[in-house]
Order: sequence, then C-alpha cells, then structure tokens
Amino acid sequence: MEEIRKLSELYGEEEGVIVEVGGGFGLKRRLACLGIRIGKKVRKVASEPFRGPIVVEVDGAQLALGRGVAEKILVKVGE
Repeated sequence: MEEIRKLSELYGEEEGVIVEVGGGFGLKRRLACLGIRIGKKVRKVASEPFRGPIVVEVDGAQLALGRGVAEKILVKVGE
C-alpha cells in the first residue's frame, strides 16, 4: 500500500519517491540543483527525533536538509 508523507516524517532508512516539492521559486531551484526533484528516489539516512537537520541520500550523495525544508517535500512511500 502506498502512502504520501512529508520527508521529515519518514522513519530511519525508509525510502520513497518524491512527488511534490513545495516552497517558492528560489527554494525549488536550489533543491533541484541538489538533485531533489519530482520522480527521484530519496532515502532518509539519519535525524534526531525533534530537532536538527535531516540527512537524506539522493543519487548516492548525502545531503543535510533543515526540518522546515523537509516539511515541504512530499514523498510516496510504498511496498
């Protein structure tokens, strides 16, 4: 069963496909330059429970994203 969640809500080592990137033009462009685009597979690597950055892996590269940014990225998680 597939479900759509915010990137910040993924569990440890969980992966999915990006379905939407929110925010303004500047944020979307910056994320696209980092490889975070609709259709890309993303995997959550690490995060603290309630604070600090979220580390994700996209195309073999690890990126640290702030929680506010991670809240704006929707991911389709399924089996």
